Order: sequence, then structure tokens, then C-alpha cells
Amino acid sequence: MKTILLESDLICPLCGFIKKERMPTDACLYFYECTNCHSLLRPKSGDCCVFCSYGTVACPPRQAELDCCGQRNFHDSANNK
Repeated sequence: MKTILLESDLICPLCGFIKKERMPTDACLYFYECTNCHSLLRPKSGDCCVFCSYGTVACPPRQAELDCCGQRNFHDSANNK
């Protein structure tokens, strides 16, 4: 079984501030306010959450090869084999 990491460093693309955050396991985080410059971060196009866009570790569903709704992402799994 794959170990799922639950902490990621979020890096603000505007000011470069880095903060370690615990990722939720039951939901995606679509918005995040930088604690340094107070910019509101949103996922980049094609990403499911701010951790996938600005974090050092992908969100738990992506680590488990699931989509954001908790269903297996067969397309991505097939490409990783």
C-alpha cells in the first residue's frame, strides 16, 4: 500500500512565502490565503486544488491516484504503467 503524505509546503507564487500546511483527506482546497501577502490563491487550470498547483506534495487523492471526487482515475493510472 502506498504511503500518503499529509503535509505539503505551499509556496505563494506572488511573494515566494512558504508555509507548511496539513492537507485535508476528505476534500480539496480550492482557495488559500497567503499568510504573508494575503493574496488569494486558486488552483492553476487543470489542477484540482492549491496543493497540486503550489505545494511540494500533491494532494492525498492525487497521491492515491484518485480524482477529486474519490474515484479511481483510470486514465492517469494507465499512463503511469
